[in-house]
Amino acid sequence: MKILALDIATKTGWCNDTSSGVWDFSVKRGESIGMRLVRFRAKVLEMIHLERPDVIVYELPAGLFKASIMVASEMIGVLKTLCEDYAIEYAHESATEIKKFATGKGNAKKDVMIQAAKDLGIDVIDDNHADAIHLHRLFKSKYN
Repeated sequence: MKILALDIATKTGWCNDTSSGVWDFSVKRGESIGMRLVRFRAKVLEMIHLERPDVIVYELPAGLFKASIMVASEMIGVLKTLCEDYAIEYAHESATEIKKFATGKGNAKKDVMIQAAKDLGIDVIDDNHADAIHLHRLFKSKYN
């Protein structure tokens, strides 16, 4: 089963079976805020065509900041539409489950999550990257 894991946000961490990284969907000066969604859609579509994932798993949005939850929710709507259009299964995991899998603690801080990914021998870019790596490993351990 080919898995694409996404930690969806303006800076989206991603991980598949062969590589991983971070995509930056920041809106540039003078652009519509909808450009974030246009860029996200294009990048996910590119991954669908290149990697042909069987399932795309994403981290559920959570936190204290309403604006970031709204951004992630819009992006998840785009993701679900693409998955439906291309008959790709999709699933989600909570941040607590991902943290517990990676560190043994469901409330692990960002630096602990990064260190847990580094302990796997991975050159980690940031916390978004680390979360996507752990999400990929969690989903693979459950369903592969």
